[in-house]
Amino acid sequence: MPEAEPVQQPIKLLRTSESESLQKIRHTTSHIMAMAVQTLFPKAQVTIGPWTETGFYYDFDSPDPFTEKDLKQIRKEMIKIINRKLPVTREEVSREEARTRITAQNEPYKLEILDSIQEPITIYHLGDRWWDLCAGPHVASTEEIDPKAIALESVAGAYWRGDETKAQLQRIYGTAWETPEQLAEYHRRKEEALKRDHRKLGKELGLFIFADAVGSGLPLWTPKGTILRSQLEDYLKQEQTKRGYLPVVTPHLAKVDLFKISGHWQNYKEDMFPMMAESEAAAAAEQGFVLKPMNCPFHIQIYQSELRSYRELPIRLAEFGTVYRYEQSGELGGLTRVRGFTVDDSHLFVTPEQLDDEFLKVVELILTVFKSLQLKNFKARLSFRDPESDKYIGSDEAWEKAQNAIRRAVEKMEMNHFEALGEAAFYGPKLDFIFEDALGREWQLGTVQVDYNLPERFELEYVAEDGSRQRPIMIHRAPFGSLERLIGILIEEYAGDFPLWLAPVQVRLLPVRPDHYEYVKEVAAKMRAAGIRAEADTNGDRLGKMVRNAEKQKIPVMSVVGDQEVTDNTLSIRTRASGELGAMAIEEVIQKLTTAIAEHGNF
Repeated sequence: MPEAEPVQQPIKLLRTSESESLQKIRHTTSHIMAMAVQTLFPKAQVTIGPWTETGFYYDFDSPDPFTEKDLKQIRKEMIKIINRKLPVTREEVSREEARTRITAQNEPYKLEILDSIQEPITIYHLGDRWWDLCAGPHVASTEEIDPKAIALESVAGAYWRGDETKAQLQRIYGTAWETPEQLAEYHRRKEEALKRDHRKLGKELGLFIFADAVGSGLPLWTPKGTILRSQLEDYLKQEQTKRGYLPVVTPHLAKVDLFKISGHWQNYKEDMFPMMAESEAAAAAEQGFVLKPMNCPFHIQIYQSELRSYRELPIRLAEFGTVYRYEQSGELGGLTRVRGFTVDDSHLFVTPEQLDDEFLKVVELILTVFKSLQLKNFKARLSFRDPESDKYIGSDEAWEKAQNAIRRAVEKMEMNHFEALGEAAFYGPKLDFIFEDALGREWQLGTVQVDYNLPERFELEYVAEDGSRQRPIMIHRAPFGSLERLIGILIEEYAGDFPLWLAPVQVRLLPVRPDHYEYVKEVAAKMRAAGIRAEADTNGDRLGKMVRNAEKQKIPVMSVVGDQEVTDNTLSIRTRASGELGAMAIEEVIQKLTTAIAEHGNF
């Protein structure tokens, strides 16, 4: 009996931050690329060349633009450097010595970098012909780099120090792996990502558009896209109602003074849209209105509108509130980075005794949402403050209390988690849910924050059981994060093939001939009356084209209707999930559809 072929194990691609080996490989490969560029283009000046999670880049100031043809030449030169088996050596020098060497090279960007780094000053050499300021780490020799496992990917523009008022540079992106097989898998995933790109699929499925006349980063939702948004909103609203949340609606802008109290104006001003003032004098006095970057100060005003008793707490205010962030144009990206987006925002006002229980209930809600959306591969990030940074507001005691509350919750629920210093909001720590998609990419979705600081800044109170005035604690939470970002991620995760309950069009009926039109229209009307999103395709196309269109638009359920179906008062059902299911009575189809939709299952 022949031996069974071994099962092919999937190739795991680690991120750079997860592998010391990849850090060394990618750091060294970026230096090899810079050496190759300066060999071929002697007038090019180097700036920075860090690793990224999937590769590396280097920024150059070059008088001539790099082309795709140049990238091929640069890669060939890189292979020559690798094959020379150059030693990679570390040298520690004084700041004065580094300045002397950099000045001799006429590399002004390196001088600026030198002024911004702390000692020890280290230089890494490739052989005896090229070096750069670098903290490392690196491999010991270029022969440790597999030339078949590296690739140069693209050229893009970049501003020095990310400042659009400074010099525009050219950024060359590349990638490097331990083996050629890993590189091949990386390229396969990139190609699959292009097929799943939510910008491409969103257009093909008719979900949203961007218009130059409206502006970058401001999506317009079509009827189908709006149905998708509404389904997500309605689902979460139902789950919130079950858990005692109270709906509120707040305006899109407010006086600057509100955000001065919250601290957003002082700590977040660069990310907010400019203030609107009635006069130059008002602008100079910072008296005006701004588009809101957050919903929390508004919910605080609702809480603060009357004196609360401990008997009323917890109070859970919820809103699908649209907020605005003045993202730079170069940072925008489809739905995942926009300037106006809707947050499934809620703020809970709780007593200290209620904090742990309410926090756990919020986490349970988020896990319920993920289950309904079929999002399974995620971990929890405890986003805490960096004690060395001065960007945070509030006392050390308040931060310690908030961070401990989050730790207790994840430990009690035995969640896969890790701590990340420096990732907290300026007013409080967060529990962020990091989702890994079908292509191994990580996205942040739901978030929960414990906040002692805003209640203090707004002087919030409630009357305790003993009659004293006490300060409530706030919990900020958003299971979706933002609708725009979530939908962009879901489009790519599902490859546009939405679950039945979310699909903008759930059923399409395809008549074989015009004399079947009346029947499919009547059946579609019955389905819509039962709450099913059904369409009858009566555009007059040939049957083959109708079927192809339904497949292309990823309609979950379709039915070809001919003489037999009309005579028997049935539908021949075909689904994307289960294929051909044969003929069924209309009422049976409607009953099965409504059950599957209600249970978030397949037909």
